[in-house]
Amino acid sequence: MEQNLTSLIMIFGATGDLATRKLFPSLYRLYDKGRLNKFAVVGVARRTLSNDSFQQSVKDSVTAALGEKDNLDEFASHFYYQSHDVADSDSYISLKNFADEIDAHYQLEGNRIFYLAMAPQFFGPIALHLKSDGLTDVKGYKRLVIEKPFGHDLESAKVLNEQIRTAFDEKEIYRIDHYLGKEMVRNIEVIRFANAIFEPLWNNRYISNIQVTSSEVLGVEERGRYYESSGALRDMLQNHMLQMVALLAMEPPISLTTDEVRSEKVRVFRSLRTIEGDEVKNYFVRGQYGEGMIEEKDVPKYRDEPMVDQESNTETFVAGKVMIDNFRWAGVPFYIRTGKRMTTKTTKIVVQFKDIPMNLYYQTEKMLNPNLLVIHIQPEEGITLHLNAKKAGGHLEAQTVKLSFANTGIQAMNTPEGYEKLLYDCMRGDATNFTHWDEVAYSWAFVDKISAVWEQEKAAFPNYQSGSMGPKEADELLEKDGFFWWPVTDLDVDVCK
Repeated sequence: MEQNLTSLIMIFGATGDLATRKLFPSLYRLYDKGRLNKFAVVGVARRTLSNDSFQQSVKDSVTAALGEKDNLDEFASHFYYQSHDVADSDSYISLKNFADEIDAHYQLEGNRIFYLAMAPQFFGPIALHLKSDGLTDVKGYKRLVIEKPFGHDLESAKVLNEQIRTAFDEKEIYRIDHYLGKEMVRNIEVIRFANAIFEPLWNNRYISNIQVTSSEVLGVEERGRYYESSGALRDMLQNHMLQMVALLAMEPPISLTTDEVRSEKVRVFRSLRTIEGDEVKNYFVRGQYGEGMIEEKDVPKYRDEPMVDQESNTETFVAGKVMIDNFRWAGVPFYIRTGKRMTTKTTKIVVQFKDIPMNLYYQTEKMLNPNLLVIHIQPEEGITLHLNAKKAGGHLEAQTVKLSFANTGIQAMNTPEGYEKLLYDCMRGDATNFTHWDEVAYSWAFVDKISAVWEQEKAAFPNYQSGSMGPKEADELLEKDGFFWWPVTDLDVDVCK
């Protein structure tokens, strides 16, 4: 695997929110850790800005995220700015000449990363211009980094893919899913494949169901216009949620190389049971938040948010039962739910193991709790194993005990942000934690069948109160299978202080 961390990084959309909040602090952390050998960053955006002003904005961004730093002036000196019109070839030619000068000055060996921190409609045109106007004609590597959403549905994703594949090979395209940069999402593979107590049990003989929850307390805030064309199904389920399902369900790869891991994930996507037509209501539930209380403050319903239609049919909540029709997982439901304006901000995975054949340890008809493996993704990070053990002082009466590992204290402070790890992977040429086109295509094919039904039916929105865990239909989805959602607030990782 390539380890050359010498590169010219060109950030399109360098004055935007993503660059300011995530990219600049992440690059600084890599710099501060000595992981950048030779580098320079060219910020590209429409507005007119001097180099000095741009460098100051970079320093302000890092300071806001990480506090005052002694080496910030030296770090910011590697940043340059170019005003740019993404539709004008002359702008690209000017950018090419400037990039060549920076490359020669820093001896960057022709290595270039093009990071498109822009609105999705610009991805294809920018990629085509990069090719036609000569910016990809370099002696080193060239890599394109793009954010979600990758298309609006399968057909638009195909069009976009054809455009960027005109300028870049598949191995040069890094489609970011920032969930794949999260520490505990990456830990799923280690938990499964490095522990003999789990992998032999990781199948339909021992697991009754798996639950993946990603909830937010925030509403759509200022993203109303984007969210109206997206909704929770496209914004969260098509990428983040299905990616976690794929990591949980994939077969052990032959090796941990990019191609092998991606191949096994694609096999999971190919095994997803297609849900369409009248079946959708039996497998998926949608919701939209109404008024309610969040942190003792009144919050408006979704339809009263800025730039949202008063009769909006857009879902802010999705819960579903995903079935994987292969030998390992036949009959095991993967329940997923995600939504805004919910009780708490959390992302958790709960693996519920099957009950033992006969309960020998009960008193007054008290049943044993099932064994659970809880993977805490955010905001806390850790693993908790729920077991049954004898209650102190009792007569063979069992109680639930928790064995926990938590990324706390110094370790948590040093846990890198998802973007830092993904930028580092991109510079190393490691695409394992970026999504392959086949993953994108299969996930869109799965989601499109659901959205096609929902777009034809007017929902009875709003149907859940802000500050709740979603509509009652989400609970009924599990109840009819004999299960229930494990309360996420009761599953918090135990922290030793």
